[in-house]
Parts: sequence; C-alpha cells; structure tokens
Amino acid sequence: MKLIESLVMAVRSLAANKLRSALTMLGIIIGVGAVISLMSIGRGAQATVASTFQQLGTNVLYVTPKSPAASGLAGFSPQFATASLTLGDADAIKKIPSVVAVAPVNENFVNITYGGTSRSTVLDGVTPEYQQAYAYTVREGQFVSERNVTSRDSVVVLGDQIAKDLFGLRDPLGQRVKLQGQRFTVTGVLEPKGGAILGLSLDNVALTPITTFQTKLFTNTTPNGQNAVQSISVKVANSAAVTDVTNEIDTVLRKNHRIAPDAKADFAVVSQDQLVSIFGQITNIFAIFLSAIAGISLLVGGIGIMNIMLVSVTERTREIGIRKAVGAKRRDILGQFLIEAAMLSLAGGAVGIIGGWFIGFVISRFQFSGITIHAVVSADIVALAVSVSLFIGLASGIYPALRAARLNPIDALHYG
Repeated sequence: MKLIESLVMAVRSLAANKLRSALTMLGIIIGVGAVISLMSIGRGAQATVASTFQQLGTNVLYVTPKSPAASGLAGFSPQFATASLTLGDADAIKKIPSVVAVAPVNENFVNITYGGTSRSTVLDGVTPEYQQAYAYTVREGQFVSERNVTSRDSVVVLGDQIAKDLFGLRDPLGQRVKLQGQRFTVTGVLEPKGGAILGLSLDNVALTPITTFQTKLFTNTTPNGQNAVQSISVKVANSAAVTDVTNEIDTVLRKNHRIAPDAKADFAVVSQDQLVSIFGQITNIFAIFLSAIAGISLLVGGIGIMNIMLVSVTERTREIGIRKAVGAKRRDILGQFLIEAAMLSLAGGAVGIIGGWFIGFVISRFQFSGITIHAVVSADIVALAVSVSLFIGLASGIYPALRAARLNPIDALHYG
C-alpha cells in the first residue's frame, strides 16, 4: 500500500512541474534514443553483411596475398601485402578435386563516364568463372567471355545500379563509356543483386577482362615480374569439402611459390564464415564505439536528474518535516525520492526507446548509395536500455534521497 501511495505522490510531484520534468528527462531521452538507434543499425549492418556473403555464393574460399610478417586482417589484405598471386596460381587451383569454379580478381575504384555523366564505381578485372563464383546473373547482353580475356578486349559489363545511373532508361548495350581515359564498349548488364560489403553496393560494379585490367588500366606485378592478381575466389562443391580444399590450396600454392611446409606463406586462404565473422566484429566494434559516445548523453541526463532532485529536496523541506512529524520513517522519505528519480529516468528511457526505434525505422526506409540497412531492434537491446535507464535514475537519486531522509524534522519545519 505504501508503494502505491509513494507512486501516486511521485506522479503528482512530477506533474506539478511538467516543463522541468520534461527538460530533466531530455538527456535520458537523447542518450537512450541514440544507443537504441545505433545498436539496432549495427545489428542491421551485421545482418546485411551476412546476407551479402550468402548472395555472393555459398562454399566460397578467398585466397589473398599475405605479408608473412603480418597478422590479423591486414595480414591477408591485398592493400597491405606484397603482390604474390598470379593467373598461374588460379590455373593450378582449378585442378584440385571438389573445386567448381576459380575466379581470379583484380579490383580498383574508378570514375566511369558516359556523355556528361560520371560516376564512381568499383571496377573488377575478371574471368568468365567470376559469374559462377559470385552468383551473378546477366540481365541483358553477355558476360565477359574467354575470347575477351584472351584478346584483352576493351569491354565492360555493368552492375544494375551503375547502368541506371549512367543511362537511365536508355539501352546501355553497345554504348561506349570511358574508364581511365580509355573507351570501353558495354556488352552486358547484370541483374540487381542487392547487398553491400563495407558500404560498397554489389550493384555499383563494373567488370572487365582481367587481362585488360592488368595491361591497359592498372599494372601490378609480382616480385618476379609476372602480372599480379589481387585475390582468387574458389567455389567448392559442398561445405563438407571446404576443409580439404583449403589444405589442398595451401599445398599447391606453397609448391608454386617454393615455400617450405613449415615456413610462413605469402598468401592466406579465408573461408566465407571467417569473413562474415571478421566483418561482423568490425561492425560490432563500430556500433559499440558510437553507443559509448551516445552514453555521454546518459551521463549528462543522470547529472540533470540529480540536480533536479536536489532542488526538489530543498523546495520540499517543510513537506518532509511535516511527514516526519506525523510518523513517516527515514526509509519512507528515502523510497519516495528514489521512486521519483526512477520514474523520471524510466519515462525518459521509454520515450528514448520509441524515438530510437523510429530513427531506425526511418533509416531502413532509405537507400544510401544503393544500400539499404534494415535496423534490427531486438529484445536484448531494449532490455539493456531499460536497465541502464533504471540504474541511472537510482544512482542519480540516491544522494538527494539520502539527504532528504536525513533531514531533522524540527529544522525542516522551521525551514523557509
């Protein structure tokens, strides 16, 4: 019964100063809203990455150069490693049992121009196996052919997004575009795929024969003078064969590169699951970092609650004296002010949760560079926000509540 009375009194006290209560809750609202929206967007980004790798094709291994002295993500990133892979390595991997397709890839950012329109895109130098390894479908025209690769033809296949950006409703086939100041003929357009990796849309791509890429656009050689390949994607027949194929690739490439079995390799073989885990960790760390920044608003909100509760204790000193004079115990006064602080925090938290969900919902309605991130507001995120709100309310209210509970009733009655 006392709890209900305390709740009623808390509501009346907060309602008596509506504007002050609303302003006090503002820090909590902003902090909780920011944490909810950022964490939900982070979860959505993780789901997008996982979905994207599934769209790229299941049972795919990625072979990349690796600096023997490096470790971690930089260790198998072409950006940080000496060029070591070649088209000969890709041909050797094709002979391994259970390998369905082998797609050597070179990649770079370029501006692609048609008429007066120019767009930034990812240009991949590929072979015909790229289509199978990455599960792309041609909507119109044809994919890069073996003849294109052998002849080093200046042809390009466009992703759905870049084709729309450059040509709108016009037919792209047969049109001439400029890449690195050179003219290329559009021979095909891909079906929309959706998804993105590290903010790069899978539909904002352009594909050209890998030999054309190596000789006419971006030359890069290995230490022994061969044309370098940035990565090799290997599609395996089934998931059960992934481990065996990984070991076979290691053996074949060590033989090709003349590396002893016990020496550090200049390449790395990474599975799809490993990549999903790595990118998931990156997005998770990013979301936690942003949420920690947003947590500063929660700290400011907690300080605001403490400040207002101290003011409330001063304003209600006579009320506290009267309640003690008629029999209220110290714990009753303590509980009263703690309940008020908790109600301020929880109310702010509730509004913040709704606001954070709404922000995530709005972001999910928009595309950014052709990418849609569906924010995921899960129960554990909401539970965390509620728990943090309650903790902040109680932590911020404990000192003012103790101060009110310790007031001498005689001094309180004579106050003011």
